[in-house]
Amino acid sequence: MTPPGGRQGGDEAVPARSTIPALAAPALVVLAAEPLYLLVDTAVVGNLGTVSLGGLAVGGGLLAYVAALLNFLAYGTTARAARRAGAGDRAGAVSEGVQATWLALALGGLLAVAFQLLAGPLTRLLAGGAGPVAEAAEQWLRVASTGLPLLLVALAGNGWLRGVQELRRPMAYVLAGSLVSLVLCPLLVHVAGLGLVGSAVANVIGQGVSASLFVRALARELARTDVPWRPRPAALRAQLVLGRDLLLRAAVLQLAFAAAAAVVARSGTAQLGAHQIALQLWLFLALVLDAYAIAAQTLVGTALGAGRPDDARATGARVIRWGLGTGVLVAVLLLALRPVLPALFTDDPAVLAQAGVVWWFLALMQPLAGVVFALDGVLMGAGDVAYLRTVTVGAALLGFVPLSLLSGWLDWGLAGVWTGLTLFIVLRLVAVGVRVRGSAWLGESVSA
Repeated sequence: MTPPGGRQGGDEAVPARSTIPALAAPALVVLAAEPLYLLVDTAVVGNLGTVSLGGLAVGGGLLAYVAALLNFLAYGTTARAARRAGAGDRAGAVSEGVQATWLALALGGLLAVAFQLLAGPLTRLLAGGAGPVAEAAEQWLRVASTGLPLLLVALAGNGWLRGVQELRRPMAYVLAGSLVSLVLCPLLVHVAGLGLVGSAVANVIGQGVSASLFVRALARELARTDVPWRPRPAALRAQLVLGRDLLLRAAVLQLAFAAAAAVVARSGTAQLGAHQIALQLWLFLALVLDAYAIAAQTLVGTALGAGRPDDARATGARVIRWGLGTGVLVAVLLLALRPVLPALFTDDPAVLAQAGVVWWFLALMQPLAGVVFALDGVLMGAGDVAYLRTVTVGAALLGFVPLSLLSGWLDWGLAGVWTGLTLFIVLRLVAVGVRVRGSAWLGESVSA
């Protein structure tokens, strides 16, 4: 891991063999911090009653959707900063962080204003009409959305620090903000009597702590490297082009999962309950496996920036092995815990029976998902996001969504929907595997 102010040259890059787990571990902590905080937030708000809990679900769902769409501020910045750092240009890598921060402030400000204007209609739409839940969601969203610029600044900060192979500082900054939110949430909600609004205020304050730490780190780097604070339109446009592809990819993914959930909902309450349990586990495990993708982004981008395509290819092979090995381990654990784990979420016999159907899909998909996410990180690090966009959109629209809809029409139930999700992973695996075996991604990145 490159120390702050250390040597900048590509020749000083840490060998990929020793840094994959070292980079993946703190990345995993950052990825898991927000979902774990949301679990605590949900528990605190749940004691206020079903109306407040429903309001948090609607408002929080909207905010989480926006954050997922805009995570290109982290992933895209990592790839660009890593290539600059690999070329020995740490100042250029820091400059990418400056431009990403300006972009985060601009997008966050626009979205905060949009939510102030549209909070009412959006929450009523998702809540199924006007009523107490919609009112609670609107109240929460108006406060929580003011923190969007702060949230996006933290994403940008994560991006450039990952690019220079510093993942421990982002981990500390994110944990600091989460800890502040964890302490304040019950105090503001229950002790101060702010109710659901207290949850939103705690969110914003925690995001402010994380964002201020990231901005301070950026300011210190600027003092060392003499990089100016001013925005550069050409760099902002380049980041937006990269972000466009990642944004479209994320949007199609969200829509595909929403379509699958709609099909399952029409199959029955038991099927929907089992789908929710399995899907949340799938998404949580995806965070674990995605940590290797972040490590791959950093190392591949650094190697290509230094003009070492052989190292980039070797890193790809190593990170695939890590992803595959972890996926196999997770699959074994899921199968071993099959009699126990679903019962932690429900005691309904009908839901447990449906969970038994979907469990095999959930477990046996993990090795494939581990390889796919690792390869995604390799291509992102190479800046090959246009290809990733096309592959993900194609796999969703030609595999996942049609099979999910067909399973609803033919009454295949959960098995049909999860077969569609498995096909989605398999199609991506084939496409990105063929790409990485070739050399186009190496040449495109070096020329870029």
